[in-house]
Amino acid sequence: MPITANNINRKSWLEVPVDSDFPIQNIPFGVFLTKENVVTVGTRIGDSAIDLGALQQLNYFEGIELTDDMFMQDTLNDFISDGKKTWRLVRNRIAEIFDEKNPKLREDKKHRDIVIFNMNDVEMQLPVLIGDYTDFYSNKEHATNVGKIMGNPENTLLPNNWLHIPICYHGRSSTIIPSGISVHRPLGQTLPNGETTPVFSPSRMVDFELETAFITTDANIMGENIPINEAEDYIFGMVLMNDWSARDLQKWESIPLGPFLSKNFATSISPWIITMDALEPFRTKGPKQDPAPFPYLQLKGKQNFDINLEVAIKPENSVETVVTKSNFKYMYWSMSQQLAHHTSNGCRVNSGDMMGSGTISGPTPDSYGCMLELTWGGQNPIKLNDGTERKFINDGDTVIIKGFCRNNGVRIGFGEVSSKLLPPFVRK
Repeated sequence: MPITANNINRKSWLEVPVDSDFPIQNIPFGVFLTKENVVTVGTRIGDSAIDLGALQQLNYFEGIELTDDMFMQDTLNDFISDGKKTWRLVRNRIAEIFDEKNPKLREDKKHRDIVIFNMNDVEMQLPVLIGDYTDFYSNKEHATNVGKIMGNPENTLLPNNWLHIPICYHGRSSTIIPSGISVHRPLGQTLPNGETTPVFSPSRMVDFELETAFITTDANIMGENIPINEAEDYIFGMVLMNDWSARDLQKWESIPLGPFLSKNFATSISPWIITMDALEPFRTKGPKQDPAPFPYLQLKGKQNFDINLEVAIKPENSVETVVTKSNFKYMYWSMSQQLAHHTSNGCRVNSGDMMGSGTISGPTPDSYGCMLELTWGGQNPIKLNDGTERKFINDGDTVIIKGFCRNNGVRIGFGEVSSKLLPPFVRK
């Protein structure tokens, strides 16, 4: 079935600002709350939020097999469970409805008033009920830099399995939050430099991690693995992700079992899921993999995506400073490889599960994906536009991650994930 929604010549009768992340060729999916406190599944074109539940009730999806309440829910899980054919049919139909040549909805003011909202008048929600969350460690530049910073210059890709398998750990879905929700500085055990006894105190090294994540559909039954050449069929789309980290907690707790409290206090994601269909025109080759992966991880062709990424820090009552620019194309292990490996032992993957990419760093210091790398463990503070310096994130700072693709005159963006760091939570 062709992806007609990607037609680069298509224009919408809705106004789309120049360089908008959300032209009619994007058509992301999310969940929002209206001024009338109605929660609905929606999409976005320009600065207009579109109520897909209302569109369905008004019969604009006639001919597409959908349950009656498919879009009148507070998550996308059921829609995602319907699979790739349904996703493509719905997205193609939305493109037709809002095409400048289609007068059906455009000329029906009563229907327009029910279906279309200004983005300023809605409140974005977490788009899916995330049952399980896995975070990978799949960027070679990041893994190499962390090895050097942690004092392993002779063998930076410790452990030695890094080049053979997509390393990952299971995160905590209970603290995944949408953009706009603030995060408290965590408390935890750390081992101060030069000391032999740990202390329990607020983290002094709170960091962002520039990541993306993909959302899956129901992929397999328990015991079944997903073949590498089918893996992408089970990926609904992608979001931006800030996997907040407390580096001092991480250093103390990570050996021998890896990160725990240093990572699970907060993970922020962007509210719009950008479909794999929308990202199809932006495929690119990833880094050469040497040694060659095992056959179950081998897949030819363009498996990465050219997604421009950037992070800014905005101190309270001040201007923001872009501190890094990177690109998803630097990922060593692709999403298909990650999902194939995740299920290689028969692990079940469900609709709404989320898989984080791991920190996405580029080859140059201005493209590193976290403060740990950008300041080289705090040795080289970053100077912000307001004259202040940062080794890590201060209370009151807002971290803003943005991402977009562009070619053939079309820009497909993710919007942003923005979160403010607050002081430690104090129980009243």
